[in-house]
Amino acid sequence: MTRRILAPAVLGAVSVLALAGCAGGAPAADSSSGAGGKVAVVASTDVYGSIAEAIGGDFVDVTSIITSPTQDPHEYEASAQDQLTLKNAGLVIENGAGYDSFMEGLVQASGTSAPVITAVDYNHDYPGAESHSDTDGASPSPSESADGHDHADDEGHDHIEGFNEHVWYDPHTIEDLTEAIADELGKLSPDHVADFTANAEAFTQQVAGLEGSLDQIKTKDAGTKIFVTEPVPLYLTTAAGLDNATPNEFSESVEEGQDVPPATLLESLQLLDSGQIKLMIVNPQTGGAEVTKVQDEAKSKNIPVIEFTETLPEGQTYISWMQSNITALSDALAA
Repeated sequence: MTRRILAPAVLGAVSVLALAGCAGGAPAADSSSGAGGKVAVVASTDVYGSIAEAIGGDFVDVTSIITSPTQDPHEYEASAQDQLTLKNAGLVIENGAGYDSFMEGLVQASGTSAPVITAVDYNHDYPGAESHSDTDGASPSPSESADGHDHADDEGHDHIEGFNEHVWYDPHTIEDLTEAIADELGKLSPDHVADFTANAEAFTQQVAGLEGSLDQIKTKDAGTKIFVTEPVPLYLTTAAGLDNATPNEFSESVEEGQDVPPATLLESLQLLDSGQIKLMIVNPQTGGAEVTKVQDEAKSKNIPVIEFTETLPEGQTYISWMQSNITALSDALAA
């Protein structure tokens, strides 16, 4: 039985939901440890892989499915090798909310017995998150969620309209997720509970440092209007107190890979021409003619344009990457 780890409304409590999985033929092998007795962690993207490495340290062996900016998690097609990787996992970490939906199929097809941690469940804006713990704090039974219903046949964490699934840009989500990962690693490798706890505390302190940097921007630039071509950075910019003035239909169209309606494009160009926008943020992993057009317009108006990606740049850790994004924000606003 695959255990899906659900986040509670209150930090620290973790409940478990069993999800049936079948792999034709032989049952899955004991997969709680990888090479050298380390816990084999499989993450949907290198973002979560980096976080798992920081918490697990020398006692985990982490494999990330998505490691390149040319691989789109929305459209990624899992391979037979990916299925084998999942089958041998001791712990699985995914984003959820339809962002990396290929993981749902991999978990079921691989027949893995590993617990699955889903990051969106630790975001307080995620619909239904408050139902993940009982009112008395007790965890529900393995076959039930906190609402008492059997969820073995749920369709998974599908995309929810209006919800920003890019939760790795939200420091609060990452703090709660960090605790959940450390807790689960401690169950899988009890001899190293103290190590996981210490690593999680150190990592959380680093996330707090990121929040401190965001607060500095908020103190100076709260209310500054920005334009984002796609919703990727919005958790971070909101924490920095910046005001997203982008027409919703523009960023939603870009995110969905659709053409921006002509009227919305015109509205966006007029907004950039108005002098209200002080910064543009672009996701270089999505684009199109309309994105190029607004970028060109921003540059012609001397509006700084910076890039936020969905995967780790080469040589970066989660913390160094987030700090570089925050520094880029601060520098661009000061320009």
